[in-house]
Amino acid sequence: MVEEPQHLTGRHQDTLRHVLAHPLSHNVEWHSLVSLLREVGSVEEHGEVVTIEAGGQRIVLTKPRGKDVEADDLVEVRRLLEDLGYRAQG
Repeated sequence: MVEEPQHLTGRHQDTLRHVLAHPLSHNVEWHSLVSLLREVGSVEEHGEVVTIEAGGQRIVLTKPRGKDVEADDLVEVRRLLEDLGYRAQG
């Protein structure tokens, strides 16, 4: 389980649970992830490249070819979210 922040919608909370899931979920959709990241930080899109800034950190992701986020990108986003205080429980 994930501690569910009150400021996130149910849809964003679902995406957060998938990102923080162990083992790593392989069916997190790109548009859902970007939408979640907009709620927790600043997101700038430049074509296929997306820069996320939150909590004094910055990560850069490249839009995947398909609809789902690549595993390496999920690991990077998971680290960012955990550094911001989001935790998986259970």
